Amino acid sequence: MNLELRHLRALCVIADTGSITKAATRLGVSQPALTALLQRVEREIGGQVFARGRHGVQPTPLGQFVLVRSRAVLMAMEDLHRTAARQIRPVIDMVRLGGIAGPVSVGLADRLGDHLPDVEVRLHAEYSPRLLWELLLSERLDAAATLDYPGFELRPPPNVLWEVIVLEPVFVALWEGHPFAERDEIDLADLADEPMALTPSDGAGWPDCWHLACQQAGFTPRVLYTISDAVPIREMVATRRAVSPCQAVFPASEGVVVRPLTGSPITLRHLLVCRRDGPLAEHFDDLVRLAREAYQAYATRRPEYLSWLRRRGREA
Repeated sequence: MNLELRHLRALCVIADTGSITKAATRLGVSQPALTALLQRVEREIGGQVFARGRHGVQPTPLGQFVLVRSRAVLMAMEDLHRTAARQIRPVIDMVRLGGIAGPVSVGLADRLGDHLPDVEVRLHAEYSPRLLWELLLSERLDAAATLDYPGFELRPPPNVLWEVIVLEPVFVALWEGHPFAERDEIDLADLADEPMALTPSDGAGWPDCWHLACQQAGFTPRVLYTISDAVPIREMVATRRAVSPCQAVFPASEGVVVRPLTGSPITLRHLLVCRRDGPLAEHFDDLVRLAREAYQAYATRRPEYLSWLRRRGREA
């Protein structure tokens, strides 16, 4: 039997899942069929690739050697297919844009579709900037509108184009009638005793930067709620159960007011990142312009943010 790519792929899936049963499910084959394939591969190689146990399988020393080289072969074949596809079809007919669901990504996707009318723009939205970054570097995205935080700045490698779209301060959302709601700005230290609702870790520095800013202001935040969606957070604030840090473009609504923090202790960066070898690299300057237009169009509908900008003689 000659080893084929499907054999190498099966070995990698078995190693990734740690179980022949789970690997069979992922590969869409029966467990007996996968077991028989593994036995044939091991006979061809001349030794045991996996040690079987009650809790699954683990690579043997020989298996580790085989897996390293199997993954290298599979990656080389994927690269070959991608490179060949570019040679056969150099005309752009589809681009993959990633983004944090928010003021930039959706508006950018719409504007990019108008700018490249013959190209299908596909938008992949994620909560985590880290995941977007990984998708870009693995060539599953061509460009992404993402963000980072003070002390946790992205450091793109040389093969990635990047530009800061806008700097946006972090504000705080409070309920109507809150003692601080009448203030133009709120000192972060004054929130020391307030119950808070935060979104969970995004793997890229939030809410770590918020905790750090609170510590620098002399207190540890009272985080009573960790909620991933803005809708229930808004409900928590409106029903007077918590205050919450938010983006400056977070829309106020009935029962909820948005106020800036004195001195802007946290300012996040909206970034546009793009692979230099991707189909959007030659349009990067246009992407930056369109992303800024998308952000500005969203920000101009937020009176609290515009008022804050005017007090500082700035524009959105």
